[in-house]
Amino acid sequence: MTISKAPPIHPGEILRDLYLEPLGLTAYALAKKLRVPRTRVERIVAEKIGISADTALRLAKFFKTSPEYWLNLQSNYDLKREALVLAKELAEIPEMEAA
Repeated sequence: MTISKAPPIHPGEILRDLYLEPLGLTAYALAKKLRVPRTRVERIVAEKIGISADTALRLAKFFKTSPEYWLNLQSNYDLKREALVLAKELAEIPEMEAA
């Protein structure tokens, strides 16, 4: 099992840096367009919460991406973060040998 040693990138950072800032959108403006509470988008871009399936569907529709894109960003972030936390414990688990 190999997981990159690069620090995990929160999907909120991607949303903020690659979408909101270049388009001149605020979290409030995006929340209004997505029809979600302002605090949801604010907390995502502040990297306080992750992206749910509901939010992924809404972001995909608005930005003409796929919901899988957003959920994969979240999943990759979660896996990398957890791998860092469990690194020592995972290193102690033997790998099954091929028969």
